[in-house]
Amino acid sequence: MSERKKGLSYADAGVDIDAGNALVERIKPLVNSTRRPGADGKIGGFGGLFDLKAAGFSDPILVAANDGVGTKLKVAIEAGRHETVGIDLVAMCVNDLVVQGAEPLFFLDYFATGRLDVDQGAAIVAGIAEGCRQAGCALIGGETAEMPGMYSEGDYDLAGFAVGAAERGNLLPTTDIGEGDVILGLASSGLHSNGFSLVRKIVAQSGVSWGDPAPFDPHRGLAEALLEPTRIYVKPILKAISGTHGIKGLAHITGGGFPENIPRVLPEGFAAEIDLDRVEVPPVFSWLAAEGEISAAEMLRTFNCGIGMVVIASAAQAAQVAAVLQQAGEHAEILGRVVPRRENGVIYRESLAL
Repeated sequence: MSERKKGLSYADAGVDIDAGNALVERIKPLVNSTRRPGADGKIGGFGGLFDLKAAGFSDPILVAANDGVGTKLKVAIEAGRHETVGIDLVAMCVNDLVVQGAEPLFFLDYFATGRLDVDQGAAIVAGIAEGCRQAGCALIGGETAEMPGMYSEGDYDLAGFAVGAAERGNLLPTTDIGEGDVILGLASSGLHSNGFSLVRKIVAQSGVSWGDPAPFDPHRGLAEALLEPTRIYVKPILKAISGTHGIKGLAHITGGGFPENIPRVLPEGFAAEIDLDRVEVPPVFSWLAAEGEISAAEMLRTFNCGIGMVVIASAAQAAQVAAVLQQAGEHAEILGRVVPRRENGVIYRESLAL
C-alpha cells in the first residue's frame, strides 16, 4: 500500500504565522513606548481605541491623513538599512495633519512583504515608534501582510494612517490670509521622502555605490546620507500655534515642491513671492542638480531644496512666530510675502544657489 502524502500547510505556501506572532511580541515594547493621553498603547485586538475626552478635547474636529515612503524604500532595501524609514512613514502623515492645525493623536501602519523577516520588521516598527514619539501620537495598531509571489525577495512596502484633532474654529488655514503676510521657511533634514525615483536614476548613472562615501558628505556613506529621515515639525509648530496665535497657514513641501504645495493654502487671487537667495540649499541638492544636469525650475518642482515646511504669518507677529519656532529647535527663515496673484501661484525673486 502506497504511503499517504503529507498535507500542505500555510508555511509550505510561504506564509509563516509563527514569524508573525514573533514580530508582534518583539514590537510590543515599542508600541507601549508611544503611549499618550487617550491611548493605552496596547496591541493585539481587532481595532485600536482612542479616547478624545481623555486627550483633553471638548469640541474636536478630526483630521485624517495617509501616505507612504515611496521609492526611498528601494534605497533602504538595497542598502539593507531599515531603521529610519518608519520615521519617514510617520512624518509624511503627521506633517500633513499639523498644517491644518491638528494635533496628531494616533497612527496605524501597514507593512507588506513577500517573506517576513522578524529582524527587518522589528527595525521598521522601531522607526515607526520613534516617529510617533517625535510627533506625540500613539501607535495603536497596524497590519503585517506576508504575501509570497506579490513581492520580490527582500522587497516590502509601507503605508501609514494618522488621525489628529483640532478644536472647532482652530483649523488652518485661516480665512484672512492676504497681501503683506510673511512667508517663513523651516529647514528640511534633506530629501525627506520625495523625488527618489529621480534620485535613484542619478545615483545609477553616477556609478557611486550605496556603501561608498557620499559625494556631498564624505563623512557618511551614500545610502546613510540619502536615508536621512524626514523631519517631523509637529511639536514646534503646535507650540507656535498655541503660543502666538499668529500662524495663518502652513504648507508641507512634498512632491511638487514650492509651486504645487504653497498655493494649496492661499486664497484665490493671492500668490507667494519667494526670494530664492534666502533658501539655504543643502549639499545633497547641489550634487543632484549637477550630476543630473537638472534645471533650477525642475529642482523646485521635484524636491524641497532645503525647505520642508512653509509658514504664513501675519506681518505683525511673524518675528514672534519665528522666535518660538527657533526656540523649539527649528531653523526659520523669512522667504517672502503674500502678494496679489497675476499668473502663477508662486513668484520667484533672485536665483536658487545650487
